[in-house]
Amino acid sequence: MDIREGTIITPLPEETLLLDRERKWRVKLPIAYKEFIKKYNGSSPIKDSFLCNKHEYTVDRFLCILQVTGNNENEYYDIGVVKTQLDERIVTDEDLVGTELLPIAVLFAGDFVCLDYRDSTEEPTVCVWNHEESGDLDPVTYFLCDSFTTFLNLLR
Repeated sequence: MDIREGTIITPLPEETLLLDRERKWRVKLPIAYKEFIKKYNGSSPIKDSFLCNKHEYTVDRFLCILQVTGNNENEYYDIGVVKTQLDERIVTDEDLVGTELLPIAVLFAGDFVCLDYRDSTEEPTVCVWNHEESGDLDPVTYFLCDSFTTFLNLLR
C-alpha cells in the first residue's frame, strides 16, 4: 500500500488496544484490517478512488484507532470518536448492543467506508455509508465488496 507521506497517525495501535476495541464493539476485526491499521493507522492512500453504485468515491483518509486521552490533535479521526458522532445514523435499532456498521475510512464529501457486520460479527463485508440519504435508525449503505483486502485492491 502506498500512502501519502506524513499521514500515519501515531501512536500505532498495539494488539491489546485492538482486542479492547473488539470487545467494546462486540465484533471481530478482520486479520487483514488489523495488520493494516497497525502499520498505516489513519493514513491517506495515494491510490484513493474506487467505484461503487455507479459513483466514483475518493478516500480522504483511513480512520485510526487511538487510546483517546484528549492530548492527540488527531483524535477526531479515531473510529470510536467518529462512531459516537454518527450515533443513531449508523444503526437500525437504538437498543442494539454492539456494532452494525464500523466506519473505517472517511470519503470526500462526508460519506464513509464501513465494515458491515449486519450479517456476521466475524466476517464483515465492506460498504459505503451515504450520509445524505441516511436518517436516524435508517442507514443507507451500498455494498462494495466481500472483504477489507478486496476493498484495498479496488483502490486506483
